[in-house]
Amino acid sequence: MKTFSLKKSDIKKKWVLIDAKDAVLGRLAVISANILRGKNKPEYTPNQDCGDNLIIINSDKIHLKGKKADNKIYYRHTGYPGGIKETTPNKMKEKNQSDEMIKLAIKRMIPRGPLGRQQLSNCKIYRDENHKHEAQNPQIIDIASMNTKNKI
Repeated sequence: MKTFSLKKSDIKKKWVLIDAKDAVLGRLAVISANILRGKNKPEYTPNQDCGDNLIIINSDKIHLKGKKADNKIYYRHTGYPGGIKETTPNKMKEKNQSDEMIKLAIKRMIPRGPLGRQQLSNCKIYRDENHKHEAQNPQIIDIASMNTKNKI
């Protein structure tokens, strides 16, 4: 039996929609990263972008468990000496950056490098229910039915 390896011409991408209303951030990020990488498909190949296109709506209504909303700190650096900046999830929600919070969580679960950046570009995150991808007829995934811990 030969080892199967997916070719670029054999890749078929679907569109998937996830509603983040009352979802837990980490659990949503794990499911999203697996869809973007293609690990939910039987023909998964690690060196190809065989994942699906992902749409996440209602990012403003995401939750964090425990005291993470206050205690978790996101760091970034401006590039200048002493230029480290920090923020918390609560501050990000106040500044309407909840989509960046989800994108950071997913980004840290996919590989670094050109392939990971290409896979992350297949993820579209919207703060409310409105999105511009109705023409693609996305398949809706209910993450609450997968596990009771996925929703608050």
